[in-house]
Amino acid sequence: MAADESDFSKVKTYPFAERRNLVRVEDFRRPPEDPAAIAPLLASLPDVLGARALLALARATVGARRSSRGVIFALGGHVAKTGAGLHLIPLLREAFVTHLAVNGAFLIHDYELGRFGATSEDVAANLPEGRFGLAEETGAELNGLVAEAAERGEPPALLAGRAVAERGEHADASVLAAAAAAGVPVTLHVALGADVVHQHPAADGGAWGETGLADFRRLASALKSLDGGGVFVNVGSAVLLPEVFVKALNLVRNVEPPVENFTTANLDMIQHYRPRQNVLARPTAGSGEAFAITGHHEIMVPLLSAAVRAFARE
Repeated sequence: MAADESDFSKVKTYPFAERRNLVRVEDFRRPPEDPAAIAPLLASLPDVLGARALLALARATVGARRSSRGVIFALGGHVAKTGAGLHLIPLLREAFVTHLAVNGAFLIHDYELGRFGATSEDVAANLPEGRFGLAEETGAELNGLVAEAAERGEPPALLAGRAVAERGEHADASVLAAAAAAGVPVTLHVALGADVVHQHPAADGGAWGETGLADFRRLASALKSLDGGGVFVNVGSAVLLPEVFVKALNLVRNVEPPVENFTTANLDMIQHYRPRQNVLARPTAGSGEAFAITGHHEIMVPLLSAAVRAFARE
């Protein structure tokens, strides 16, 4: 080891139970059992701008499934930590979603919610002492699942969903557990060093890289299902998932064209450059439709979910 190189095998972790969390499952609300309950609200929305786009996206989603085309959601971390993920669970159970692509933050928050019933630590309080992101169970268990996934040739998010279902205290709040139960594929897309679990001594760059490339190719294959009427929705990822999407789309178009005439949407609190280009403009150029819908995830995702379920029952 070089003289100026730190020994990261000495990283100190601490029990999850000692961590102060800003979000608990008790803060969330469940989607309505009967989506018809929201029909009057949907009917009252003005036929302009964002409301028009949201309802058009919901109808496109229903139309895609009726024509057996794919509906793929790409999910950033805030979707899980705001409780919006609970409103995706009925879409998984009722076969409105055919594939999920998630980043590392979503994996971590969803796993912690399902496993322990809480997530979203106080970063400002923990960073000065070097404790940020170093809860032992989260790092050890997720790194262990990634290593197992690499050994078995399986998607790590699938193993995470199964683990939550088996050991989680609040498994019914986990999107990953719901996807595993419904048989909906989930691919995990990360940048090494961007997620707290990469700090853990058990992190294996080879396992993360091997599973990451395999999941990238799985997503590219899944994008074939968009051709001729499918839907791709990016929720809450400003850089990583839009970049992964456009490369995966290019890859599948290279080997199995065409993949065109589909709908894309970007739901976020701010419309950033990469989602505008790599989710909305470039993939649908010359064919298809794109929607930019701006708002808080904890408001827009429940509305979209309820609209999809309500329209499907018309």
